[in-house]
Amino acid sequence: MSEHHLPGIKLGQSQDYVEHYDPHLLVAVPRALSRKADYPDFYGVDLWTAYEISWLSAGGKPQVAIGEFSVPAFSPNLIESKSFKYYLNSFNQTQLNSREELQQTLERDLSRVAGASVEVRLCTLDEYAQKRMQRSLPAALLDDLPLSEVQYQPSVDVLQLAQKTFTGVWYSHLLKSNCPVTGQPDWASVWIGWQGRSLEPESLLRYIISYRQHQDFHENCVERIYADLLSVGQPQDLWVYARYTRRGGLDINPFRSMRPMQIPTVVAARQ
Repeated sequence: MSEHHLPGIKLGQSQDYVEHYDPHLLVAVPRALSRKADYPDFYGVDLWTAYEISWLSAGGKPQVAIGEFSVPAFSPNLIESKSFKYYLNSFNQTQLNSREELQQTLERDLSRVAGASVEVRLCTLDEYAQKRMQRSLPAALLDDLPLSEVQYQPSVDVLQLAQKTFTGVWYSHLLKSNCPVTGQPDWASVWIGWQGRSLEPESLLRYIISYRQHQDFHENCVERIYADLLSVGQPQDLWVYARYTRRGGLDINPFRSMRPMQIPTVVAARQ
């Protein structure tokens, strides 16, 4: 994927910040540009976290919040990240009557661009800190397994099945991919919930590491991981959740699963 396929994209371009509300800053990216036609059906959302939301009260007093945005995986478009950042910054000198007014405005504008209903949750910094202190789910870390013959472009061929069954969660902090427009590295921790015939853990870690030089958006990387694991292992239950490092005050955390479910509570290494 290259920049000329994405008209109106803000990534990799210099642009002045707009400090007054402007919904036209948002740019949609059709998911069909990277989503393969033969991908399996799945449920899920792209969970964005915005750490730098600010606006003014009706009297001019600065307000701050942390926002979580749930963009449905079935939405026709994802939202281009730099345009999202510019859009959020356009509230910095904008007076609003309440946090509820901001939430309603965000839901309206983001839903329009995504082409589906986007859920917005705003909280104070103290409220968010308390939320993140929830106990994380138990999981098996893959990162300490010895590996050789690693590769740095993803291939389903490295995945191997074991003779035993496995019900539980694997996770790794070694997922890295690259932005398809700027080439900048995107770092993530990834969790994989599984029920069925087990994958060989070493092969799963080798597969995760193989994304290291791969160029694609976060959402598309997680969908490919989900599709590859499903095709090889044919598990009875599967979900994949990646929490990427924030950039410019935003992080994008795709979640894909075989069934409707809540996103598990996890603690990423780079939050």
